[in-house]
Amino acid sequence: QVQLVESGGELVQAGGSLRLSCAASGLTFSSYTMGWFRQAPGKARDIVSAISRSGGSIYYADSVKGRFTISRDNAKNTVSLQMNSLKPEDAAVYYCAASKYYAVSASQYDYWGQGTQVTVSS
Repeated sequence: QVQLVESGGELVQAGGSLRLSCAASGLTFSSYTMGWFRQAPGKARDIVSAISRSGGSIYYADSVKGRFTISRDNAKNTVSLQMNSLKPEDAAVYYCAASKYYAVSASQYDYWGQGTQVTVSS
């Protein structure tokens, strides 16, 4: 049974930082691209960042480039998202997901976590 468990979401002031983590189990972690998505109320679930199986390829949405950093540890089956200079518009539920492909579309992700709430106060 595949499980992706996110942690690290909380309330933070604008300009602050958070680090989200996702612990994976039940899958061969190093065989999957890992992605972070976010969904604000009333909006679609959008890609934030993705990292390829080896970590050699990384994608960032334009809105987070230069502020967010994705990383993975295949020995520990974890993927992290360091978020700096947070803005109110970054507030959302953040989801970790796994895909067999290097993909940015949510439809190409096979497994999803339950999400972690990030709230940014202005």
